[in-house]
Parts: sequence; C-alpha cells; structure tokens
Amino acid sequence: QVQLVESGGGLVQAGGSLRLSCAASGLAFSNYNMGWFRQAPGKEQEFVSRIGWSGSRIYYADSVKGRFTISRDNAKKAVYLQMNSLKPEDTAVYYCAAADIFTTTPNSYKYWGQGTQVTVSS
Repeated sequence: QVQLVESGGGLVQAGGSLRLSCAASGLAFSNYNMGWFRQAPGKEQEFVSRIGWSGSRIYYADSVKGRFTISRDNAKKAVYLQMNSLKPEDTAVYYCAAADIFTTTPNSYKYWGQGTQVTVSS
C-alpha cells in the first residue's frame, strides 16, 4: 500500500520559514517524480514545485520561485519543501504527490498525501 505522509505545517508569521516533509512508503520512491501542490480555501489546487527522480530536474511556480526550495533524499524516501519569506497568500493545505512523468498536471500524479496545513499570519 502506497503512503505519502506530509508533515511540518503550522502557523507562522509573514516573513518566516517552514520546512515541509513528505515520507513515502510502499513504492519504488527513486523511480518517481515528486511534486508539491497547495489548495487554499475556495481556490483551485495550485502547482508549487516538482523534482525529478534523480533530483537534477526542478521546477517552481512563479509565485514561489526564489522563496521555496524543493529537495529529495531517495535513501530516506522523502521529499522536502523549504519555504522562506512566507506570505499570507501562501496559506493553504500543502500536498505532496508522486508521478511517473515530470509534469505539473495534477491528474498525472498517481499518489497523493493527505496534506498539511500552512497558515501565514500578517
């Protein structure tokens, strides 16, 4: 059974930082491209970042470029999202997901975590 479990969310003031983690089990993690998505209340799901299976291919949404950093540790079967200079508009539930291909399209991701709440106060 495949599981993706996010952690690290919480409440932070604007300008602060959080590091999200996503622990994977039940899949050949190093074979998968990993992505982070977010969804704010009343808004559509939004792509945040993705990283290729080897970690060499990385892509960010313009809204987080320069502030967020994605990384992965295949030995630990984990993917991370370091979020700096957080803004109130970053408030959302953050999800990690696994895909066979390197894509930003949510429907192409096969496995999803349950999400972790990030709240940024002004």
